[in-house]
Amino acid sequence: MSTNLEVGIIGLPNVGKSTLFNAITKAGAEAANYPFCTIEPNVGVVDVPDARLEKLTEMYKPKRTMPAAMRFVDIAGLVQGAAKGEGLGNKFLAHIRQVDAVAQVVRCFTDDNITHVAGSIDPIRDIEIINTELCLADLETVEKRIDRVQKMIKGGDKKALTELEILKLVRQTLSDAQPARRVVNDDDTAEVLRELFLLTLKPTLFVANVSEQEAAGAGSNPYVAKVREYAAREGAEVIVVSAKVESEIAELPDDEAREFLTDLGLEESGLDKLIRASFTLLGLMTFFTAGEPEVRAWTIVRGTKAPQAAGKIHSDIERGFIRAEIVSYDDLMTNGTYAAAKEKGLVRLEGKEYIMQDGDVTYFRFNV
Repeated sequence: MSTNLEVGIIGLPNVGKSTLFNAITKAGAEAANYPFCTIEPNVGVVDVPDARLEKLTEMYKPKRTMPAAMRFVDIAGLVQGAAKGEGLGNKFLAHIRQVDAVAQVVRCFTDDNITHVAGSIDPIRDIEIINTELCLADLETVEKRIDRVQKMIKGGDKKALTELEILKLVRQTLSDAQPARRVVNDDDTAEVLRELFLLTLKPTLFVANVSEQEAAGAGSNPYVAKVREYAAREGAEVIVVSAKVESEIAELPDDEAREFLTDLGLEESGLDKLIRASFTLLGLMTFFTAGEPEVRAWTIVRGTKAPQAAGKIHSDIERGFIRAEIVSYDDLMTNGTYAAAKEKGLVRLEGKEYIMQDGDVTYFRFNV
């Protein structure tokens, strides 16, 4: 799995999706900072906020500091009938297929100047319109696979019988407008569905877009309460943001943006909350390399072993991997210097089977 992972921002027209995406794009660092520099106009790259990186920078005083990055993709607004190609349906569905997770923006504010595509504010109806379209697109994929598997069974392939049972269960789930992820409860099912790249298997979170007045607290907003109830049944997270506030913050210099957030009673921007939630949703974590030339955060999928983490830096380091010299971020901070942590035996030498932990400060030994 690539760790230049992408989160697709989806939603019906006029829910604040583009406003939020534009704020992400403005807040985004220069594309030239990143190894994946060729960025399409509909992709925004942003730094992953991490206070640990600031502390490591204070400690090492490097020539440069490189944060981890997240990619967000603005996906064309959906209309009912997308699965049949209505509106930009085919384009919308093709783009979702390419991203690793989905953030669905749901309108939870009233504004007479912004017409809702369905004529009224109803976040659950909006979520279900999109859900239905994704289920219909997946249903078509599953039906095609069932046809192929039935031919394999006729040809004497006994293993295909198990796959057929799983596919029939998934077909029924999708027919009931339920996402395919509802039935993934064992390795066999996961294996069968992995090859189908179903849209409703994508990890999903909901972004409740509220008015500027409710940016600091939407506790009494009935629409947000409904989205939270729905998400709880899905096992999904809800992030409350005001896209309007985010677009205003994106225009300000850092110090003024912090002041603006404080005035609104916010500890962090909605964008930072969205990045953190997306990071968790994708099962990502961070390790660090630190020295005088550079302090850098690297993104890896949880469960990655040391040589593969080394490969994030350079394929030669993975190929010639000998050992990883590791101290945990907390141990390093508690002891004040790398030398002090080493003196206490807190710097470890780890081999090829070591599974990286979030916050590992790492030096890779290698020989090519």
